[in-house]
Amino acid sequence: MTSQQESRSPVPRRAVLGTALGGAAAAALPGTAHAEQPSAVVRSAGAGAGRAWKLRDTMTTDGAWDRFLRGQDLLWTRLPTLWHEGPFLGDGLLGSMVYQEPGANQIRFTVQHGRVQDHRPEFGSGWGTCRLPVGHLTLEPAGTITAVDWRLSLWNAELTGTVTTTAGTLTLSALIHDEVFAARVRADGGERVTWTFHPEEAVSPRHISEAPPAGYTANPPWTTRTADDGTEQVLQSLTGGGQTATAYRRTGHELLLGVGHSSPSGTAAEADSLRNLRRAASYGALRRRHTRWWHEFYRKSFVSFPDQRLQSFHWIQLYKVASASRAGGPVMATSGPWLEPTPWPAVWWNLNVQLEYWLIHGFNHPELDSLATTLRQNQEQLIANVPAAYRADSAGIGRSSDMFTDRGVGRPGTGAETGDLTWALHNVWLSYRHSMDKSLLRDTIYPVLRRAINYYLHFLTPGSDGRLHLPSTLSPEYPVVPPQDTNYDLALIRWGCRTLLESAELLGIDDELRPRWQEVLARLTPYPVDDNGFMIGADTPYAQSHRHYSHLLMVYPLHLVNWDQPESRDLISKSVAHWHALTGAHRGYSYTGAASMYAMTGDGDTALTYLRKFFDPTTRYPCRANTHYTEAGPVIETPLSASQSLHDMFCQSWGGVIRVFPAVPSAWADVTLHDFRTQGAFLVSAVRKAGKTRFIRIRSLAGEPLALRHGLGGTLTVLLDDGTPARTHDLGDGTLAIDLPKGREVLVHSGARPDLVVAPVSVSEPGPAWGLP
Repeated sequence: MTSQQESRSPVPRRAVLGTALGGAAAAALPGTAHAEQPSAVVRSAGAGAGRAWKLRDTMTTDGAWDRFLRGQDLLWTRLPTLWHEGPFLGDGLLGSMVYQEPGANQIRFTVQHGRVQDHRPEFGSGWGTCRLPVGHLTLEPAGTITAVDWRLSLWNAELTGTVTTTAGTLTLSALIHDEVFAARVRADGGERVTWTFHPEEAVSPRHISEAPPAGYTANPPWTTRTADDGTEQVLQSLTGGGQTATAYRRTGHELLLGVGHSSPSGTAAEADSLRNLRRAASYGALRRRHTRWWHEFYRKSFVSFPDQRLQSFHWIQLYKVASASRAGGPVMATSGPWLEPTPWPAVWWNLNVQLEYWLIHGFNHPELDSLATTLRQNQEQLIANVPAAYRADSAGIGRSSDMFTDRGVGRPGTGAETGDLTWALHNVWLSYRHSMDKSLLRDTIYPVLRRAINYYLHFLTPGSDGRLHLPSTLSPEYPVVPPQDTNYDLALIRWGCRTLLESAELLGIDDELRPRWQEVLARLTPYPVDDNGFMIGADTPYAQSHRHYSHLLMVYPLHLVNWDQPESRDLISKSVAHWHALTGAHRGYSYTGAASMYAMTGDGDTALTYLRKFFDPTTRYPCRANTHYTEAGPVIETPLSASQSLHDMFCQSWGGVIRVFPAVPSAWADVTLHDFRTQGAFLVSAVRKAGKTRFIRIRSLAGEPLALRHGLGGTLTVLLDDGTPARTHDLGDGTLAIDLPKGREVLVHSGARPDLVVAPVSVSEPGPAWGLP
C-alpha cells in the first residue's frame, strides 16, 4: 500500500480565499471544448472598445417563457399506472402524485406532506421519527376510462387535460400552492365528478416489508368531523404527541384540500388546515398567486442546449426541486414531499441529501435551500447526537434522521459512519460561496463545522510514522470496514480544517483551535492508494462493485485532489476507471457522479456517455417516465444530481476559477447560459455557437476576486458595462484575472463584437417528451 497527499496549485491567495482547495488553471486537454490557445489580452483596444454594451435577452416576456417551457412539458396520452409514471405537484411542503388507483377505474391523487412524521425517536428514523402517510383522493368517473390527454405545464406548475370515458369526458386542472391542493373538474356527456378522500394509516411505510420494533404501539385511528361551513376534516392524533389534520371541501366544480401538522401540540394542526383553505378562497384566486410565484421563479436563470430530451429533463428537475424544497421548510427526505412505500421514509445523510441540493446553485435559486436552514435551526440536536462525553465541543449526525436531525452518531474506532454532518456542511459551504452571505458562515458553517471537526479530533492519534491516524470508520455503505484511515473521513477532515482556518480569517476570529487545525493539516496521514487508485481505507482496497463514491470525495465534490494538479491526473483517472470497472452494484448516481468527475477533467464526451447510462432503459435502475427514480423505494437525489452533471459540463467554479463551457460534449455545438450563479457570487451569461464561445458576460454580486478561464482564442476585448476597458491580469493557461467591482458587469469576447443575444438554441437531437406521450 502507498499513500497520496494532495498538493496545492499556485493561484494567488486572494483568488482562492474561501475555496478550501487549490487550483490555478492547467492547460486545456487536447480534444476538449476548451482547448483553444490562450489569448493575448487587450485592455484598451479591440473591436468595440469604448462603446457601452448591453445584452439582448429574448427571454423577458411571459410569452417567450411560455413558448420555451411548453416545449419541455411532460405529456400523457396513456393513463399512468405507477407513481413514477404520472404527473407530480408540490410547493415544498404538500405533494401529490397522479396515477391510476390500483385495481380500479379511478384516478389517484396522493396527498402527502413533508412535515408529517411520527415523534418517537426511541424507535429510530425508520419507525419512530419516520415520514407518515396522509391519504389520497380518488376521482371516480361514471364510465370506463378509455384515454387521457394530460399536460404538466412547467411554466404554470399545473396539470391540465381530459379524461375520456365510455360515458363522456372529464376536463381537469390541478395545482398545489400554500399547502393547498386545488382541482377543478368539469363533466360532459354522461360523466359526473365524484371525489373521495381516503385517509391512510399513520404507520411507517416500512410496514409492508418488516414488523415494527419491540414495544412499538400503533398510532390511534383517525377521526372525522364536519365544520359548520361544510368543510370535512380528518384528524389523526399521534401516540408520541402531535396531530395531522386534513381539511377539504367541494364548491361547484372545485375541490380544495389542505393539510396541517403540529407537534407537540395535539390540536393546532386542525386550525392550520382550516386556515389554509380559507386563505385559498377559490381555484382561480389560488392560481393567480401560484402562477405569479412560478413565473417570477423561472426568470432567475436560463439554459438551453440542443438535446431535446436532456434539455426537457433539466428543466423538469428545476420544477421538481422547487416543488420539493423551500428555504425554512423541511430538508428533503429521500422521496421529497411525496411518499410511497419505501424502506427509506426519512432523511439520508450519507449521500442522498448532499446530491439533492447541488443543482440549486447554478440555477440561481438559493431560496430553495432548506438544508442550510435545517442545520442552522437544529444545532442543539446535532450536539445531542454525539455521545454525552463529547457534547461540550462536538456535534454529528447518524446515517438517517427526521427533519429535525434527530439521530445519534457512532464513535470512530467502532466502525461507525461518522462523517455525514461534515459532508452536509460542505453543501452549506457551497451555499455560502455562491452567495457570499457571511451570515451563513457566521451562524451555521463555522459553529457547526467547528464541532463536527472537533468530534474527529478526539480520536485522531499519532502513529509510529509520526502521522495522525483515524481509528476505524465506515466508508458509507461499503461492506468492508477499514481498520483505520478511511478515505471518506480523511478527505472531510482535510476539507473541514482548511475551511475552518479560512472561515476564521474571513470572520476575524482568533480561534484557540487554529494551531490544532494547522497541525492536523500538516500531520494527517496521506490518502491510502494502491495500483488501482484511491482505496476505501488503510489495508482495504476498492475490491468489489459499490454504488457510492465515498472513497473519492477528495476528487468530487471536494476538489481537494483535482485536474489542475498535473501530478494528480493519473491517480484521478485510474481511480474513477477502477470504480466503474467493477460492475454489478452501480446505481443511477454512480453514473451521474462519474459524469461530473469526467466533466472536471474537461472530457465532455465521456461525461455525457456516463450520464446517458442513467437514461438507458436497459440499465438496472434507469430514470423513469416522469423523471423520478426508484430502487427499493423512491430516491429523489439521483435525477437532481444528473442536472448537476449537466451544470458541470456547462460551467464550473471550484478552486477560485470560473470555467465557462469546460466540458461541453462535441455533439452540442450551441449552448446558451444566462445568469448562471457561480462561487464568488457571480452571474455568468455565455453563448456558444458552432462549437465556439462567442461571448461571456459576468455580473459581480459581491465584489469577490474574479479569475476566468474563458476558452476564447485570439485577442480579447474585456469591457466593463460602461464600455471602458477592465483592468486585467493574464494568469496563464487561458485564465484571466479581472477587476470587477460589486454590482458591475464585464463583457469578454474575441475578434469583432458578436451579437450579444440570449436566446434558446435550436434542437439538433430531437426526442420524445417525458411522461407517457
